[in-house]
Amino acid sequence: MLLVLAFVGVASLPAVIALFFCADEIIDRVACGWAEWRENRRERRTIARLDRAVEADALTRDIDLTDFDRPDRRPLEQLAADLRLLRGNGAGGESRQPVWHATVLRAYDDRLRQACQALGIAEHLAELDGVDLELERVRVEGLLHAAGLTLPAARAGHRQRHH
Repeated sequence: MLLVLAFVGVASLPAVIALFFCADEIIDRVACGWAEWRENRRERRTIARLDRAVEADALTRDIDLTDFDRPDRRPLEQLAADLRLLRGNGAGGESRQPVWHATVLRAYDDRLRQACQALGIAEHLAELDGVDLELERVRVEGLLHAAGLTLPAARAGHRQRHH
């Protein structure tokens, strides 16, 4: 039995020496792991407390998130690019032909409606015509701008200010 203990002692001597020289690194790793676990736990508790305080579930209960994943829904960035392109191609100024101008304006209004729907902004573009439609278009452009969607202004040479 004494011979077995001596053999195990000699065989484990390199491991004991390595443990002695690496003890500070092992202790450091354990301490860092413990501190990270405590920080993650504290963050989870804080988030849970904030969720309870603002009733986050109640705020998002009525939002249908599948509406955002529809394949027919255009990305907001693409809508903004379309609106800038259409505004530059005649929706904002005089065009060569009245039919072309009306078609571009219809496409522009359609993209405005899609952008409003994506951002949850109420609009009445489909219900109005004439001066009322033009006023609604300006109002919607302003609301979209306030929501962060930068569009060219209706008049040439007049640009929206970036905040």
